Amino acid sequence: MTLHTEAAALALWGGLEATVNRVRDRYFSQMEQNGHADRISDLDRFAALGIQALRYPVLWELVAPDGLAQADWSWPDERLAALRALGITPIAGLVHHGSGPRDTSLVDPGFPEKLAAYAGAVAARYPWLTDYTPVNEPCTTARFACLYGLWYPHEQSDRGFVRALLNQCKGVALSMQAIRAVNPQAKLVQTDDLGQTWGTAEMAAQVRFNNQRRWLPWDLLCGRVDRNHALWDYLTASGASVEELLWFRDHPCPPDIIGINYYVTSDRWLDHRPHLYPDQAAGAGGYIDLVAARALPQPAPGVAPLLQQAWQRYGLPLAVTEAHIDARREDQLRWLHEIWQAAQQARQDGADVRAVTVWSLLGSFDWNKLVTERHGYYENGAYDLRCPEPRPTALATLMRELATARPPSNPVLQGLGWWRRPQRLLYATGAATAAPDHTQAQPVLIAGAGGTLGSAFARLCAERHLACRLLRRQDMDIADPASVEAAIQRYRPWAIINASGYVQPQRAEYDGSRCRRDNALGPAILAAACSRHAIRLLSFSNDLVFDGSKRSPYVESDPVAPLNAYGRSKAEAERRVLAVLPQALMVRSSAFFGPWDRHNFISRALAALAAGQPFRAATDLVVSPTHVPDLAHACLDLLIDGESGIWHLSNGGALSWAELARQAAGLAGIPTASLEPRPAVECGLTTAHPHFSALDSERGRLLPSLQDALTRYIMHSGLGVSKQDCYNCAPWPGSSVGRAED
Repeated sequence: MTLHTEAAALALWGGLEATVNRVRDRYFSQMEQNGHADRISDLDRFAALGIQALRYPVLWELVAPDGLAQADWSWPDERLAALRALGITPIAGLVHHGSGPRDTSLVDPGFPEKLAAYAGAVAARYPWLTDYTPVNEPCTTARFACLYGLWYPHEQSDRGFVRALLNQCKGVALSMQAIRAVNPQAKLVQTDDLGQTWGTAEMAAQVRFNNQRRWLPWDLLCGRVDRNHALWDYLTASGASVEELLWFRDHPCPPDIIGINYYVTSDRWLDHRPHLYPDQAAGAGGYIDLVAARALPQPAPGVAPLLQQAWQRYGLPLAVTEAHIDARREDQLRWLHEIWQAAQQARQDGADVRAVTVWSLLGSFDWNKLVTERHGYYENGAYDLRCPEPRPTALATLMRELATARPPSNPVLQGLGWWRRPQRLLYATGAATAAPDHTQAQPVLIAGAGGTLGSAFARLCAERHLACRLLRRQDMDIADPASVEAAIQRYRPWAIINASGYVQPQRAEYDGSRCRRDNALGPAILAAACSRHAIRLLSFSNDLVFDGSKRSPYVESDPVAPLNAYGRSKAEAERRVLAVLPQALMVRSSAFFGPWDRHNFISRALAALAAGQPFRAATDLVVSPTHVPDLAHACLDLLIDGESGIWHLSNGGALSWAELARQAAGLAGIPTASLEPRPAVECGLTTAHPHFSALDSERGRLLPSLQDALTRYIMHSGLGVSKQDCYNCAPWPGSSVGRAED
């Protein structure tokens, strides 16, 4: 298969985040964290997406860490052969944000020749390989490693940056010479991050410099750097000799495809006024450098003008070689769709754009800290790794649609990505333009306007730019078929969230008919209507469908055996809904707490304990608490993904209500002297409850840990937890940091 036919339609490529970077003496390997190092079955998954090519690691640090004589080719032997058999063209990456084996570095004078020797060995072993990226993002890597000092060899100077950049680019040129000595048809796909910089008038010189520096790797390889180049004086003042700069002019190695990596963080805003940004630290230059989307009054134009700039500058074939955003599911879809449309438009305008690459098919780890620490912060991609096996997300569905030229089907694409909404602005640098109205978009109907869960979904749908309608019983009585049908006909939803129901387990023993109507009959009627109209349904159950006899956390496949009328109504709802609509999503959860309901158990406990008032909490009921924003976000993602069946969603843990109160108070710095641990019957509970109803999942643990959730909850409640305490916490709902926001 060839990647280089001009007349072909826009191709879909894939990328595997395989960074192996070094920090001091520690290596960080993405493939160890994402499991691909030991999971060849991923390649079959990737083939099912419809990709034509896959950016794939044949990394120097991993294959030959102790020199070519001791190289271990077993891993790439197996993987490259499998890709070839699947009809996917590998684009072999030799260095990906790395610095080579331990005997070299980005500033080692011998780095280019050593890399070229390895490249020649790769070509000799795999003479059929046609496409290479010897060094991924040389300019970005040189900045992070030798200008900012984040990665090895941790230099912080323009001299270090220039030396690392020249070494990597010469390594690319010499590598392609060595590769083409084996395979004269071999092609260079040269990638780097490409964005635009804007700023205040006082930052004009730095803005010009940044907008010139971004082209340096391609300029060098194309032989465009001579005494007339805009950065000639900068390069020579930073230690580059005339001879080594002119070497590139005399030995041009123009890319066969210029690979543009584009993130929401690629576009920057520079401001000389640090006082306007109280939570941002000025850099060494004394100015603020942050994501343009967070400061520009007008949304950044995106990748479209960058494709035109690159085409006009070089006249060489282009590809978007990384398209990824760390965001909620709908914004992941919107980002990819926007970039795909921009590439199509650029082709219509005459640019030779060959492909768009969905990056990070398996997601990535710890890029929110630029892979300088290992905290396990995970951004999922086309697959979600928080499950026993990689689980395809809605992004995988969109990829299959793009690959086969089908219209994108997910209704959330009717909304705007956060980078195009006024709410994106974190700083008052100007008045934001209004977002286009999306009230005509197909909505989600939310039943349960008067409840904690319903209001949480409405709040988060608005935040995520998902059209929704929050309905009261008089708007849609879920237990009345005519009322449900009328609401569907009126609003034409793509999904219904049933956040309503009878919520008083103790009263249910005396009000069984009302409980069964709201909790069992209503969901069954909704399921029948959704089945008729092909509408997605999300409904809720909880831990009271179990009897507590297991004595270890319950998973989805455990048999139900409710002890009370309330639990029986939930179990009946599960059975009836899934019988009528197997595609329905039924979520079991437990013990809600959240920032928008001050009457939840934790809020009441902390208020009483802080005042020194007695507070009774059960010692013999073990649950798994659930942070409502985490729950609602995960449910929306699963709904968008089209997931079905029973899922257990909680923040994990198995602790009594008394232990929960004690743990929350400890995080808040509140004394627990007035806490009164008691058996449940002494706390006023008269209805039979399972003594152990903690939840676990065999399908996937999608919510952050309980410690994480409690820490965020208490911090945002204004209690005694600092932002530093939340250093490793999951993002508070609504944050989206991309590669590294600042």
